[in-house]
Amino acid sequence: MKLSRRLILSALALSVLSGCAQNPYDQSAQGDSAGMSKTAKYGGLGALAGAAAGALISHDNRGKGALIGAAIGGASGAGYGYYADKQEAQLRQQMQGTGVEVQRQGDNIQLIMPGNITFATNSADIASNFYTPLNNLANSFKQFDQNSIEIVGHTDSTGGYQYNVALSQRRAQSVANYLISQGVNPARVTTRGAGPDMPVASNANEMGRQQNRRVEVNLRPLPGVQY
Repeated sequence: MKLSRRLILSALALSVLSGCAQNPYDQSAQGDSAGMSKTAKYGGLGALAGAAAGALISHDNRGKGALIGAAIGGASGAGYGYYADKQEAQLRQQMQGTGVEVQRQGDNIQLIMPGNITFATNSADIASNFYTPLNNLANSFKQFDQNSIEIVGHTDSTGGYQYNVALSQRRAQSVANYLISQGVNPARVTTRGAGPDMPVASNANEMGRQQNRRVEVNLRPLPGVQY
C-alpha cells in the first residue's frame, strides 16, 4: 500500500513535469494569467487525467497504472497546445507591423484584419499592399495544416442590412479565394458573412465603425486529428 501511494505521488509529480517541459515558443504565451504556457497547462491537465485513469484501470497495481496514465495523458494533452504555440509564435512574427492582430483563446487562434487595410470602401477587392501579409498567412497555413480555417467578414451598421451582409460575405470569400490560390487546401476553408451583427465597438462614431469593419480568420483544431 505504501509503495502504491508513493507511485501515485510520483505520477502526480510527473504530471507537473510533463506540463512544464521546456517549450522554445513559451514567449507566445505572454499575458496568460498564470504565467504558464498553453502547452504547460494542457500537458499538466492531461497528465493528471491520465494518472487518475491509469490508477483506476490498473486494479492490480494502481501506482504503476497511474505512472503509465500520467505519461500518456501528458503527451496527448500537450500535443495541440505545443502545436498551437508554435503556430501562434510564427503568426505573431509574420504579422508584426501589418495591422493584423493575433489573439489566442484556448485552442483557438484568431487573426483580426481591419477593413481599412484589406479593402477599399464598399469593395471586396483586396488592397494591393495587403497581398504580402496574405502570402505569409498562406505559407503558414500550408506549414501548419492540421487545423480548420474559418474566414468571417464583418461590417459596421452604416447602409442597408442585406447589402452589408452580402458585402461581408464577398470580402470573406475574397480572402479565402486568394489563400486557396496560394496553395491552401480548400477543404480546410469555410467562409461566412456576419454583416453588422457582431460589432466589437460602438457604431456611433467613426473610430468604432472602423473597428467593426474587419475580416476575422479563426483557426481551430481539426476533429479526430492526433497532434
